[in-house]
Amino acid sequence: MTAETETTETGRSRRTFRDIDLRAVAPFAALLILLIVGALVNPNFIGLTNLANVATRSAFIAIIAVGATFVISSGDLDLSVGSMVAFVASLMILFMNSGAIADPGLMIAAAMALAVIIGSLCGLANGLITTVGKIEPFIATLGTMGIYRGLTTWLSQGGAITLRDAEQQALYRPVYFGSILGVPVPIVIILVVTAIAAVILYRTRYGRHVVAVGSNRDVARYSGIAVDRVRTIAFVIQGLCVAIAVLLYVPRLGSTSATTGILWELQAITAVVVGGTALKGGAGRVWGTICGAFILELVGNIMLLSNFISEYLIGAIQGTIIIIAMLVQRSLARKA
Repeated sequence: MTAETETTETGRSRRTFRDIDLRAVAPFAALLILLIVGALVNPNFIGLTNLANVATRSAFIAIIAVGATFVISSGDLDLSVGSMVAFVASLMILFMNSGAIADPGLMIAAAMALAVIIGSLCGLANGLITTVGKIEPFIATLGTMGIYRGLTTWLSQGGAITLRDAEQQALYRPVYFGSILGVPVPIVIILVVTAIAAVILYRTRYGRHVVAVGSNRDVARYSGIAVDRVRTIAFVIQGLCVAIAVLLYVPRLGSTSATTGILWELQAITAVVVGGTALKGGAGRVWGTICGAFILELVGNIMLLSNFISEYLIGAIQGTIIIIAMLVQRSLARKA
């Protein structure tokens, strides 16, 4: 019997403390510590109302980060998600303002379907440029980031694109501000999207292929895995998640501009890394990603409720968090 494993009378090994994957547990431990710190800073922090508001506000980044988990797990990176949000939302609002469908309910349904299609096509474009074009994903998505942002600026003529129909606004508003059995709709959507993503990543052949491609593309290719197809689908999933985030963004603000979604790519990547997914690929932790998104929003909330650090330093804090997360990942990987 070794120090790492204990054996039961039936001959089966029993998991011990050393068998625990610290990289999977660390985000949730950090979240718990953050909740304790927040409660000490301000008693109102730990209230259900405040925590529900925090979770609701994190919906955009959380959902986008779920898609980023697939892309990063496959060994790639997408820097265009923030610009993609602005582009997809702008086209969605322009379509709703066009009056192409008289019935406001049907118009909203058609606009939502259009957003999903456009988001998926943007993701497909990123994937094909990366795989078929043989361009590094960092460069490819840096290019499409400029394209989507430039198209948004052109569509808005440097201003804002605003949803004009008051009836559509009233009908669409509950998608973000409503609740289901007392739970805010954005939180429900986060849970549904994450649960589906978890099933795909952990319980399907495609999910296993994503991890294999991220671990070693040459070995995956020799094993008969269609590496380029797996990577392209991951980008499509990313685009689909961006579209779902847009479906929540439009009823909340009802307006877009060239500045919409700026630095969201940094927040999404940070949420993924903080959640325990290796930036080099080969391991994906969807629920950890959601935990990472909550952590980022909680940090901002604590900064608002306290006077210790200026809220204007949130970008600097997020940058620091991703560096610390990478250092912790490297340290835990050495111990594994």
